[in-house]
Amino acid sequence: MKVEQYLDDVITRDGAAHLTLIDPDVQEPSVASDIARAAEKAGSSAIMVGGSVGASGGILDLTLHAIREAADLPRILFPSSVCGLSRYADAVFFMSLLNSRDVNYLIGNQMLGAKAVLEYGIEPIPMAYLIVAPGGTVGWVGDAKLIPREKPELAVAYSLAGRYLGMRYTYLEAGSGAADPVPPEMIRAVKSAGCKTLVVGGGIRDEKTARAAVVAGADIIVTGTAIEEASEVERTIAGFVDAITQ
Repeated sequence: MKVEQYLDDVITRDGAAHLTLIDPDVQEPSVASDIARAAEKAGSSAIMVGGSVGASGGILDLTLHAIREAADLPRILFPSSVCGLSRYADAVFFMSLLNSRDVNYLIGNQMLGAKAVLEYGIEPIPMAYLIVAPGGTVGWVGDAKLIPREKPELAVAYSLAGRYLGMRYTYLEAGSGAADPVPPEMIRAVKSAGCKTLVVGGGIRDEKTARAAVVAGADIIVTGTAIEEASEVERTIAGFVDAITQ
């Protein structure tokens, strides 16, 4: 089964899906293996692999191998550039950072990486990627013109543009470890405008915040920092999964 169809089925069945984000630049492959094993036991739907800085090359490949040995969950690349591609993944969020000032994050890296995606046999999942204030490291690296938190209409406009360009996913990202998550009002506005599959991440540190995002319209919740910092990884992920599913 294709990864996108698998995620659609999870969302239809459970009301929402949870993705565990692993950054190869933060976790050693052995730690990534432990997190992946815990994520599968806790009910996470898939593993996202990537990061804003350093998540490429040999360490990316080793991390993907470690995850595959530990869990049967799909491995979805979350690349910051063409360097974040690997033949050892199952799928890739083929993203365009629509509110970037840098053409490389709009289409340059995508052009450079497209042939590799084809040759590697990785499933591309087309995604409109939007950085919401405060933005964090990804906002700085991607040279994003951050969407103000009090301007949901801007997020709606970008999401509609992505949808009309054929992107089936929209990702509202507040930035890894953000002090403030994406506002529920923005999530609700984007979903109400017809977004097919809405992904929300950044600043989701507790179950209440995750649940609020799903109630507002998020289809997929991404957690990374909260899991990196957890003393009991499996229990933490299970809490998120229970909070967002029906």
